[in-house]
Amino acid sequence: MRVALFADIHANREAFAACLADAARRGHDRVVVLGDIVGYGADPAWAVDTVQTLVAAGAIAVRGNHDAAVAGDGDRMSADAAQAVAWTRTQLDTQRRVFLAGLPLTHVEETVLFVHANGWAPSDWGYVRTPVEAERSMRAVAQRITLCGHTHVPALFHMSPLRPAGHFEPVPDKAVPLAASHRWLGVIGSVGQPRDGVPAACYAMLDQSPGSSPSLTIHRVPYAAQDAARKIRAAGLPATLADRLLRGR
Repeated sequence: MRVALFADIHANREAFAACLADAARRGHDRVVVLGDIVGYGADPAWAVDTVQTLVAAGAIAVRGNHDAAVAGDGDRMSADAAQAVAWTRTQLDTQRRVFLAGLPLTHVEETVLFVHANGWAPSDWGYVRTPVEAERSMRAVAQRITLCGHTHVPALFHMSPLRPAGHFEPVPDKAVPLAASHRWLGVIGSVGQPRDGVPAACYAMLDQSPGSSPSLTIHRVPYAAQDAARKIRAAGLPATLADRLLRGR
């Protein structure tokens, strides 16, 4: 079973389409969307429609803080993010907003927890940026593997019995075995607004093939970032949201 994981799409049509095409080329059995379908980007209706189509075909999607904010559940946000949320509400009809509001905060499958932000308080939207925060999340849940987004920076955290959590940055296209002797927390990175200094879109593949340990692979996908940035400016959204697509931070 190969699961394609997409987080923090942020209404970036060009990036999400490129990642979906790359995942299809590599082959996968299922799709999981780890929240923040909307916010920041210029194509929220297309993004919601695409995720709805995926869910209708068997995908899983969980709710992110921008999804919740657009649906009416406010969150503390920067001025630029709040402006994008207000604009996004004008672009989505009732059915699309209801879809976002109805997404679950978490989804559990056996040893894996799928969540947007963290495991200790999914609805409070706390970030996992450090080993201390990762350990807090891992200790709060029963599942051995947690997969999330929210920080827009890909990272892998691991913890073995009687040892504090460790951390490393995954190398793109290099599978990392998720050894059964450890707990793991994988931050998938962002499809639509990377913040690690690499402008290429980011998604991941979880391989749960029988007979071997699960593995996680981060993939980076070049896309037409200039086009996505141009549409953000044309929509009257803050120019900083367009500029960061070209910088990757």
